[in-house]
Amino acid sequence: MTARRSRGDGGLHWDETRQRWIASVTVGYTPAGKRIVKKASGKTKTEAKAKLKEIIRDYEDGLALASTDHTVGDAVKYWLEHGLKGRGSSTVSLYTEFATNHVISALGARKLRDLSVEDVDRWLASKTDELSTRSLKLIHGILNRSVKNAMVRDKVKRNVVDLCEVPEGREGRKSKALTLPQAVAVLTTAEQADARIGGYIVLSLLTGVRTEELRELSWSHVVGFVADRKAWLPVAEAGWDCAEYAVYVWRSVRQGGDTKTVKSRRTLKLPQRCVEALRKLWTHDKLDDLGGTMARLVFCTRNGTALSAGNVRRDFRKVVRKAGLVETEWTPKEMRHSFVSLLSDSGVPIEHISRLVGHANTVVTETVYRRQIRPVMEEGATAMDGIFGRTLEA
Repeated sequence: MTARRSRGDGGLHWDETRQRWIASVTVGYTPAGKRIVKKASGKTKTEAKAKLKEIIRDYEDGLALASTDHTVGDAVKYWLEHGLKGRGSSTVSLYTEFATNHVISALGARKLRDLSVEDVDRWLASKTDELSTRSLKLIHGILNRSVKNAMVRDKVKRNVVDLCEVPEGREGRKSKALTLPQAVAVLTTAEQADARIGGYIVLSLLTGVRTEELRELSWSHVVGFVADRKAWLPVAEAGWDCAEYAVYVWRSVRQGGDTKTVKSRRTLKLPQRCVEALRKLWTHDKLDDLGGTMARLVFCTRNGTALSAGNVRRDFRKVVRKAGLVETEWTPKEMRHSFVSLLSDSGVPIEHISRLVGHANTVVTETVYRRQIRPVMEEGATAMDGIFGRTLEA
């Protein structure tokens, strides 16, 4: 007589109807007390035993209640629905588009438990001719976070996506920076253009403020220093006769209105040409005659509503074209790149530039934003000359 299997080892029996060996094991109970049974089958007893052992191992790892039919597509859709809370609508739309077109379409039908490092590597490699490196990192991040979320929900044992390197993609459009002559041409043209877009470009180029921060700038955050009161006051109260002016870069059009990072929240003294551009806009909009000026956006539509990115891009290109540049080759954010490069060219330390543009450290400032050829580094030669006192002989 065959010995009975020990408790917890599950059971095996031959199903005459299906002509297969059936393995089953109890993995828990529902709140109503009903037993939860997991089953597997095989053509041979050995195959069924192997599947039974896998069920028991998963049960001991806390994964036995997870559905073996959970796919990559299920994981990604769940993350899109529950993992993007608090993000802006444009961000959600971007992630959804990339997830649908590149992740779910290629890997969606794959069982999550069967997803391997080789699957992910081959998938990323197949996208290198289609997507830039930045886009590859984006789709890798979507899949990575989706699988991590599935791990938390006990749908899979480990995250194989985290083990994969992102390959280099096709070369994307590189950001550029204006040369000094180009910057002078754009600045001069902007000062002669409509007060709104002209002021926008002048501030963007001469302060390095992000376009998303400028679009949310209100007149209450444009301040002048009133000497007799020793205080910075909004221009509605301080007027336009102060010796110094500044802007509080404390808001952006991001979800919740916060700046990109904590260090992005900063106060910047305004160059004189920025002051003149803002004074021109103040006069143009006849703000002395309007009530509620404090809460009014500095750069807005004629109706006082917020500018969209499309509004800015359209008017920006008109100015760039009049300045003698090819308008399709430039974007508003490249005024910020130009700010960094022009300051670096003039010898301003990269640490100071990094603080001005609100970066957490100098790495992004130097590798992403500074577009000119690196300036000659003189410190070493100067120090050595001082130490050893040698000069070149005629």
